[in-house]
Amino acid sequence: MKHDARIYVAGHRGLAGSAIVRRLQSAGHANLLLRTHAELELTDARAVRDFFDAERPEYVFLAAAKVGGIVANNSYPAEFIRDNLAIQTNVVHAAWQCGVKRLLFLGSSCIYPKLAVQPLRESSLLTGPLEPTNRPYALAKIAGIEMCWSYNRQYGTRYLAAMPTNLYGPGDNYHARNSHVIPGLLRKFHEAKTSGADNVVVWGTGTVRREFMFSDDMAAACVFLMSLPDAKFDALLGSDESVSGRFEPPLVNVGTGVDLTIAELALLVKDVTGYRGEIVFDPSKPDGTPRKLLDVSLLAAAGWTAKTSLADGLRIAYRDYLADQSALHTADPAP
Repeated sequence: MKHDARIYVAGHRGLAGSAIVRRLQSAGHANLLLRTHAELELTDARAVRDFFDAERPEYVFLAAAKVGGIVANNSYPAEFIRDNLAIQTNVVHAAWQCGVKRLLFLGSSCIYPKLAVQPLRESSLLTGPLEPTNRPYALAKIAGIEMCWSYNRQYGTRYLAAMPTNLYGPGDNYHARNSHVIPGLLRKFHEAKTSGADNVVVWGTGTVRREFMFSDDMAAACVFLMSLPDAKFDALLGSDESVSGRFEPPLVNVGTGVDLTIAELALLVKDVTGYRGEIVFDPSKPDGTPRKLLDVSLLAAAGWTAKTSLADGLRIAYRDYLADQSALHTADPAP
């Protein structure tokens, strides 16, 4: 991507999208096309097409999505599948209509079967049942991968799907009920520290294993992929199964290749926040998938590996949480 290329980042205010914007700006890309939800409703096909017709982006990072943790996925399954299908359908189709050179579709590691062999390889896609707590979201993301694959096959587009592992970092959602694991734990432990609570209750048994990636590392990987020379980029676009006879979707895992138990994560968050009480696990709450670790050998072979340790990333994320709380408390009251 040239520095003056017109680049659209869909979802630029979210955790993933904001990190991608920071990375692009630091790399010298100044011609970024950014629209808030209020400015462009991505579930509206006409609005999306009008935007693409007017702005003519050359590259697209599709990071916009309806996301949330276990509680949110269980509470709003219809919204999770409906909104995500609409967003990605509208953006991918408009990108083809307007001749976008490359598109990177961001998914999630939850696309893989609940009991797939670990670590999760790209070839594990569609080999078994999904984790039921986030199946609607996962199916929408799987449809997005298939859409990229189908447009590549039929129209000769160059659309790649990147599947990040669990993300955390600046700009995360710290909502008490709808957040993901790390922002939720940062809030819980901080509030327990400030209130002097004797213990913090963590959902599940604490034994399941998860992989976590600092959002700025994910962004660096995404920009790296989109900046690859043509031959290397095209090699990641898979193949037409009807011709090759091989199941090779245009899919790349984006992660660290390292996991830990939720109990170990809780201890790290406890240390970062300075909480001194006890940790109590509630096994009556769902654990989710027993383990989710990505095989990142394809990304490594392309020339990229993660740089930020979990401990360092958690410290940055906690500073962001504190700044977020400070901004809420110092904001001018509504008239």
